[in-house]
Amino acid sequence: MIKINTTNIRGDLTGGLTAGIVALPLALALGVASGLGPMAGLYGAIAVGFFASLFGGTPSQISGPTGPMVVVLAGLFASLSGDAELIFTAVLLAGIFQILFGILGVGQYIRLVPYPVISGFMSGIGAIIIILQLGRLMGHEPPGGTLGALSYLPTALADINFTTLALGIGTLLIAYKWPAALGKFVPGALAALIIGTLASLMLTNVPILGDIPTGLPSLHMPVFEQGQIFLVVEAAFILAVLGAIDSLLTSLVADNMTRTRHDSNRELVGQGIGNTVAGLIGGIAGAGATMRTVVNIRSGGKDRISGMTHALVLLAIVLGLSPLAAQIPHAVLAGILVKVGLDIIDWGYLRRAHTGPRWDFALMVLVLGLTVFVDLITAVGVGVVLAALAYVRQVAQLQIEEVNKIPEYLADEEENALLERAQGKVSLFSFGGPLSFGAAADLGHHVREKVKPGSQVLILDFSRVPVVDVSAAMAVETITADATAGGRELVISGASPAVTKVLDNINVHQPNVRMFATRLEALDCALRIIEDRKKTNPVSGNGKLAEA
Repeated sequence: MIKINTTNIRGDLTGGLTAGIVALPLALALGVASGLGPMAGLYGAIAVGFFASLFGGTPSQISGPTGPMVVVLAGLFASLSGDAELIFTAVLLAGIFQILFGILGVGQYIRLVPYPVISGFMSGIGAIIIILQLGRLMGHEPPGGTLGALSYLPTALADINFTTLALGIGTLLIAYKWPAALGKFVPGALAALIIGTLASLMLTNVPILGDIPTGLPSLHMPVFEQGQIFLVVEAAFILAVLGAIDSLLTSLVADNMTRTRHDSNRELVGQGIGNTVAGLIGGIAGAGATMRTVVNIRSGGKDRISGMTHALVLLAIVLGLSPLAAQIPHAVLAGILVKVGLDIIDWGYLRRAHTGPRWDFALMVLVLGLTVFVDLITAVGVGVVLAALAYVRQVAQLQIEEVNKIPEYLADEEENALLERAQGKVSLFSFGGPLSFGAAADLGHHVREKVKPGSQVLILDFSRVPVVDVSAAMAVETITADATAGGRELVISGASPAVTKVLDNINVHQPNVRMFATRLEALDCALRIIEDRKKTNPVSGNGKLAEA
């Protein structure tokens, strides 16, 4: 049930108004960068901003077009030769995917993406945004795609329009250096937009946005073409995942500032509804926007009304001020977008990277490179897989270290007394933590190496193991086979019902393998086995089994 909190109405209206003003130049710039035009940016900001606030799980969050989403859209625009209807279909499908993510509870897993991966692809996205704007700063319209924009740079450098370059750099400087005192009244990005546009009126040969339609958007029903359906669905999925990650990261920022806790899955549903509506009305995809959310909170916004107000402010601008927006130069928007790109790059981590683990930094650089030169989903997929494998390796090393620690003395006096009575004929291995496939490959080898030469009984203690997987169970079966081949008895102790079930299913718990609830019982059983062997096989003076 949607609950609208009106206890902070004044702060929410102020925050929403301020966020709407900040969002205006960014929505226009990101709309142009996507290839779909400035109005698509505004329509996307209105739809996602309003419905994500109304239905989402982070009351103070402001949503709208963001750099990462626009990078995907720009690539799709180039791949589909500018077919707007197919792109809006991808936006709509992305919204549906996000709604499904929320219903299925995927939000809790998206938040598990490792920081170096997030840092790498966010920095890569920032680099892409900057690369795509370099040609526009020099007065050119480069071809779509990062590689296309990079290959076009020599051409642009050979024919620089110094008027547009000066205008773009001036806009960038204003956005960065705008005094904080004035920023309380007019945000830096908006000031840069206004000043840059006014300055361009006194200049010639400066490309501008041109005619922008005024009024309410038209309905865009989804279109499916057999030859392009895979490309559209793939882009929709990338948009959905990227938007989910972007939104939930912004939600964490909002939580830290407001001392609240967001609902991840509800937030995904809200974002999904917003993007679905955006696709229907011809808007670009959006997500939780960190800068706009921070501006909203600092201006007093705390609840849903602030995000909805921000969207209504943009709607009012669309209905009345479109003719003025037509005079905005491309170079001015390029300058604003360069700032957006620079802000997205994770400078904080890059400055401290040399003090942290080298592997994490290498992973970040790899993901950054894949983001810029391959594609986002490959970058995130490879990054997550490598990070997961590195984590599994670390855990496996800890598990193997535990295996290698054969206790010479046990803390429990009764257990220790039984171990001493065994006189080296019992090898005890105590596993620690979840026993996973990461350790399974070397488990049998390490146990085989550490078994005492004169051991007659092998005890595997699972007291500290909450779960095992199939790979670990198969490794235990290998240990069982080795023990049988070496003439040793195998005893398992401390296995929980969950662990016992897995071992039974893999047939590790064979009839000749004894299982006990405690280590004390296992040691007692081991001594009985040794005594029985003494009776049936007399030993020689050197303690070795006598030859028959």
